[in-house]
This record gives sequence, C-alpha cells and structure tokens, in this order.
Amino acid sequence: MSAVGPPRVVNIADLRRVAQQRLPRAVFDYIDGGADQELTLRENVAAYDRITFHPRCAVNIPQCDLRTTVLGTALELPFMLAPVSSCRMFYPRGEAVVAKAAGAAGTAYIQPTLSGCGIEEVRAASSGPLWYQLYLIGGREVAKAGIARAQAAGMSALVVTIDTPVAGSRERDVRDGAHVLINGTLWAKLPYVSQVLSRPRWLMAYLSDGGRMNLPNIVLPEGPMSYTDIGRLLSESGAAWEDLEWIRKEWSGPILVKGVHTADDARRAADLGVDGVVVSNHGGRQLDGVAATIQVLPEVVAAVGDRIAVLLDGGIRRGSDVVKALSLGAKAVLIGRAYAYGLGAGGGAGVARAIDILRTDIVRTLKLLGCPSVRELDRSYVSIPPDWRA
Repeated sequence: MSAVGPPRVVNIADLRRVAQQRLPRAVFDYIDGGADQELTLRENVAAYDRITFHPRCAVNIPQCDLRTTVLGTALELPFMLAPVSSCRMFYPRGEAVVAKAAGAAGTAYIQPTLSGCGIEEVRAASSGPLWYQLYLIGGREVAKAGIARAQAAGMSALVVTIDTPVAGSRERDVRDGAHVLINGTLWAKLPYVSQVLSRPRWLMAYLSDGGRMNLPNIVLPEGPMSYTDIGRLLSESGAAWEDLEWIRKEWSGPILVKGVHTADDARRAADLGVDGVVVSNHGGRQLDGVAATIQVLPEVVAAVGDRIAVLLDGGIRRGSDVVKALSLGAKAVLIGRAYAYGLGAGGGAGVARAIDILRTDIVRTLKLLGCPSVRELDRSYVSIPPDWRA
C-alpha cells in the first residue's frame, strides 16, 4: 500500500503528517510555517469552522458537475494549484511534477517565478492549462523577459503578486537555521546538519536533483538568479499599482493581482482594468494579524460585483472549504499547502492524492447540500457570522 494512498492517508492532515516524517525540519517548516506568531496562519483555517451550511434535503443528485471556467480557462475542478515557491526542495523537479498532476486532473497550475524548474520545462510536463505568477525581482527588464517566456510557452493568464515588498518574519525558518543551511559556512551549519542527515532518502533525492538550485525564470545579467539572493532582491522588487500599466503592454492575456485584502484594493484593481483578483494574505506568511481570507471574501465580492473575477486562497484543507468559498462568491479557489504537503509526502502520487481528496470531498458536500453543480452555489447555501462585512 502506498504511503500516500488509503488507508494511511484519508485527509490533507494525513498528508501533512507524512510530509513531516519525510522532510527535514527546515524544509517542512518552510511549507508549514507562517509569519511572526502565526495568528493569520491559524485563522485562515479556523475561520471556515464559523461558516455553517444550509442544505436542501430529499434532493436526488446522481452526479455533480465540478466544471467551471475562469477568465477563459476551462477547469474540470473548481480549484487550481497555487504558486508555491521552491518546490524542488520538497521533491525532485517539484514544479514539473506538480504541473503534470494538475494537468492529469484537468485543472490549472500557476507556476511561481521563484521556481527551480524553468517555464519551458513546466509547460512540457503539463497536459493542462498553466498560468504564470509574477514577481518583479531583478527589475523591469528581467520581468519583461520572464513575461515574454511565459507568453511564448502558452501560459494563459498572468498573476501579479502585490503583497510582498519584503519577506515576512518567519520565525520557524530562523530557528531551523534555514538561511544558515543555504548561505552559512560549514562551521555555522553544524548545529543544523542533523535534521538533514536524519532524512537520508530526501537528502539523496535532493542531491541527485542538483542540490541547491538556481532560479531559471529570473535571468540576471550574470545568469540565472542564485537561490541565496532571494531575500535581498525581493526587498528591492515590490510591485506597485503603476506597474500594471507597463505589464499590460507586455502581456496580451488576462491579468490578475494576488494579495488583495480589502474592498478598497479590489475596487482599485478593477478600476485599473485587471481581469481578476486573488483574495490572499500569502497563506499567513507576510503580515501577521490580518483577517482570514474567507472572512474578507464577502466584502471584496460586494465591492467589485461582476466587474472582475474574484478568486481566493488560504486555509483550504477540505472540499467543504472549497464549497464555502464558492458559495460566498469566489469564482474558483487556489490550493497551496494542501498539495505541497502531498508533494513532500510522495511526489506526484502525493499531489494526485491531495487533488483526489478535495475532489471527493466537494462531490460529497454538494450531494449533501442538494446542489448539482458548483456553478449553482450561492449565499443561500451558507450562513456567516454577523460581524463579517459583506
């Protein structure tokens, strides 16, 4: 029996447990951790528990339709695979493995800029739709080159991340010695080496995949960006609203902005002509203490109406969470940690298992709600706390 198949893995929490067993602590905590006290990280998950369902009973639904279309991208599932950086740390050729699993499931993968696999490799690995997530690392000309490569590879939408002018304070990474393991001297690394040596299977796979990676989607004058330069260059590369004007000239397809927390920013994005927003707090990895994304979703939907597409990420661990977000107006959702745990737990089979868990949960939830299609979900199927703005 596979380590990521039934009966060992029943839900996403089980995949998390297997990933924790297989990955060095610093790598697992990179996936699992958040900023500062991790208040927002926990609240992203907990907020779903405060939404209750309103089912229609005695409704016979032989089959449920999970298909949807987002900005011209047809999906077999109402969720996409979010951009998670550094997936090659979790499993060899990580981003290509994720793209292949997404394509096999009939959904889209959003490739991150901070990817250990190049745009062209990821495109070749996937039979499904791909979007590209954009950081402006390296300056405008470097970003333009990345946009051109994504366009040439046939990626169908561009997702501009706007909530990362500087990396959040991820205290687990400091305690685990993540920066020291990447950049430190041999002597400085010694207190942290045991966590790596205790995972020999991971270490052999990591070394066989080339070890510490460069970032081939960010080509600086001296060549592909080194992984050691992320923190410094990220702090010099924050996106601003005025950047959308030149980005639009470079990209001919739909553009979304990812990292919207408020109705005001959602309206501003719509006024600037973007095609969609992703309600996101970066999985609780940036500013700690902001509201859960599912709590913010109703006010964002109310602010923009049908002007642009509204997507959401953050805290989704069950198919019922997906159904709640769709009921509150999200066009689709992005899953991140759910599949990253799967990748760390078992590579492509783990990602496929994460997708299957969520798909099965969604179908079961729809049948119990008496709703035949994800496209028919609306506010009548849920109740939210009265203090959530809408």
